[in-house]
Amino acid sequence: MDAPPSNSDSPKWGATTKLIIGLTVTGLIAALLVYFREIIGPLILAFVLAFLLHPVAAWISKMIHISWGIAVNLIYGLLLIILLTLSTLTGLAILQQTQSLITFVQSFVNNLPSMVQELSKHAYFIGPFQLNFSHLDLQTLINQLLSIVQPLLGQAGNLLSRLATSAATTLGWGLFILLISYFLLTESGTLRENLVHIEIPGYSADIQRLVGELANIWDTFLRGQLIISVLVMISYYLLLTILGTRLALVIAIMAGLARFVPYFGPFVTWTVTAIVAFLQPSNYFGLEPVGYAILVVILCIIIDQSFENLVVPRILGRSLGLHPAGVLVAAIIATSLIGLIGLVLAAPVLATIVLFARYAGRKMFDLDPWPEAVVTEKQTTLPWVRARRQLTHLWQSIHRKRA
Repeated sequence: MDAPPSNSDSPKWGATTKLIIGLTVTGLIAALLVYFREIIGPLILAFVLAFLLHPVAAWISKMIHISWGIAVNLIYGLLLIILLTLSTLTGLAILQQTQSLITFVQSFVNNLPSMVQELSKHAYFIGPFQLNFSHLDLQTLINQLLSIVQPLLGQAGNLLSRLATSAATTLGWGLFILLISYFLLTESGTLRENLVHIEIPGYSADIQRLVGELANIWDTFLRGQLIISVLVMISYYLLLTILGTRLALVIAIMAGLARFVPYFGPFVTWTVTAIVAFLQPSNYFGLEPVGYAILVVILCIIIDQSFENLVVPRILGRSLGLHPAGVLVAAIIATSLIGLIGLVLAAPVLATIVLFARYAGRKMFDLDPWPEAVVTEKQTTLPWVRARRQLTHLWQSIHRKRA
């Protein structure tokens, strides 16, 4: 939509003035982002939370026939109760198990040189095959590995200590995220598009298309990846509890977060699980530590592969169109910049950057920014949602027959 004619006598800015003002504003925004980079992650998480809860608030408002403000207040009252409960009960258990996990891994790393030295003294037979490590320089390889792993363990321990001693700060950031997302959701009203409202004369169609593409990206991520991560956490926790593996809760949380980091994330989870199972003094099956560790890791791999091949295609609906290696690099960069939130949101943020970069690149070369036709994508219906709809249709048909 073109801007309406103005009767103001204010002079128009020239191209040079616009360029100077634009560069100045860009520089100020960049400086603020660098100086206040600690707040970027919570702000992104607050917007994502508001985006995620908008359909829930709309459904509650429609089903119970209450106003938008009351529906939002009900949701955030419940979230506040959950946050306070987690910070006092579950949060303490997670911190304790995480500390124990780091202790397990540190103990294994400290004993690794002696284990490798003992390994190189003997030959091992697996059926007709013989494994002899005496001619391999394993000690040098282990020393190089320890030089990488030990600083990471030290950083993890320091981070855990800061979290344990700054519970009030962690709770404060949680309340900050809830407060910002509450204001965003309250002011948006029943239209989800009001969460992102940008108006530039002449670019209405482009903005509408960009907002639609962003909605597809974040809907795919929020609807799919988060649900899959929660299901992986539950599956890991049940499996490890049944097997009697220690630290099942924190390993399950690690497995859920590992879904956001292709390749590397599951491998780290399997390695840590193997170390915990190997160092466990006893198990229900009476197996040797090596055999028990192999059993646990194989079952964990089966769970991950089952999700990858059976659950992910049904729930995720479609991918973000990103190469897993690109997501891995983005996760490493985002984690170093804004911490754990960057790890979780690396994939959709990278997809958003690619979307804007593709749009800007085509506009720079005077090409059509949307060469492909607009395709209305069929949304993936979750199994329990599909079952609920079928039961609703069945009930309605029975009610119509009776009437």
